[in-house]
Amino acid sequence: MFSRLLIANRGEIALRIARACRELGIGVVAVYSSADRDSPVVRMADQAVHIGPPPPGASYLNIPNIIEAARTTGADAVHPGYGFLSEDPDFAEICAQEDLVFVGPRPEVMQRLGNKATARALMAEAGLPMLPGTIEPVASVREGAAVAAEIGYPVIIKAAAGGGGRGMAVVHEPGEFAEAFTATRASAHAVFRDPTVYVERYLTGARHVEVQIMCGLDGDGVHLGERDCSIQRRHQKLIEETPCTRLDAAGRARIGELALRGALSVGYSGAGTMEFLLDEEGRFSFMEMNTRIQVEHPVTEMVTGLDLIKEQIRVAAGLPLSLKQEDVVLTGASVECRINAEDPDRDFAPAPGPLEVFEPPSGPWTRVDSGYTAGMEVGPYYDPMLAKLVVWAPTRDEALDRMDRALAEFRVEGRGLRTTIGFHRAVIAHPTFRAGEHDLRFLERLRAGGGL
Repeated sequence: MFSRLLIANRGEIALRIARACRELGIGVVAVYSSADRDSPVVRMADQAVHIGPPPPGASYLNIPNIIEAARTTGADAVHPGYGFLSEDPDFAEICAQEDLVFVGPRPEVMQRLGNKATARALMAEAGLPMLPGTIEPVASVREGAAVAAEIGYPVIIKAAAGGGGRGMAVVHEPGEFAEAFTATRASAHAVFRDPTVYVERYLTGARHVEVQIMCGLDGDGVHLGERDCSIQRRHQKLIEETPCTRLDAAGRARIGELALRGALSVGYSGAGTMEFLLDEEGRFSFMEMNTRIQVEHPVTEMVTGLDLIKEQIRVAAGLPLSLKQEDVVLTGASVECRINAEDPDRDFAPAPGPLEVFEPPSGPWTRVDSGYTAGMEVGPYYDPMLAKLVVWAPTRDEALDRMDRALAEFRVEGRGLRTTIGFHRAVIAHPTFRAGEHDLRFLERLRAGGGL
């Protein structure tokens, strides 16, 4: 096992990793920007190193500063969390060159799966079902328009290097295609430094369903159930739950087997998530693979009783998986709400400010993961998520009741601050969501009709 691990991240995920390290007997090294000097993970760490000013490019994306922090503190491993450098194969390669174990898949595997077009080709070879569309990137408007005409509208144009809900455009009719294609390529080039895009059929009435997998270094692995992440704004998740109300036991086993097959076909190791679209007839199609721990991993932990961060670290240290597929038991239902400093009434515009009051809920089977405490400032530099509120109960209805109770207890106040707490309460009370009949267009339809 590692003696000292550097956490190349901030906020709630940094604190989550630090807690796992504590329980494993591993020393904790935190890095922080000037804005995070007083954050909980800095106070908790055995050693903390300042790596730059608040802008991420000068701190949490500054590879030389992070590597130097690892050198000076004697760390022998680096955990990237999610976001920032977590899916950067160059960073993973540099860690290897510096004799630092990167907690994640091998750089070459990350490289192949990080490009969505390449990942689609690999998963098609592994036999995973695909939506109609291109496997190879599309080079021109004319080529893309021809593909769209062949597979039928609506279509979605996606940046091959995209992520985090960015680099996508839905096109409903031929007259919109050229402008959307050009804009998506330009955005992809500006944000991801890679203008390549591909085109696939866009499903209406679909769910976004992902499968958590964990793979060892010896070619073995397990799938750990699915998460329904269909409540989204601008292709970014707001509420996640397990199990998915549209999947029965056979469908659950099938999607899990496909996800694990795809991961093992490319020699994957560690924690990962295979993302699918699930249509109204219960058919699923591969979208992409995330080669890191996900924001929403706690709902899987709640129904499996597993600590996914610890398992990640054990695998990276060369230890065998602690369980086999027959050991995986899914119990009850879990829901996660992302409590963001955003104003839902202004299309979820960021609404930062000082946290004058921050009182998270508690109670039976209620978990709050946060990197904030009262008195801290929510600034403009990072993701607006204040906390992840997660609950578990024997049934979905009970879990939703528990979530509503916990949301009602959550107090967040500050000058200029707005949060998504009221929005979440409105969603989980809505008859369509409560009946488990929502899909990816749920919020779009409600807003069009004046709801929420």
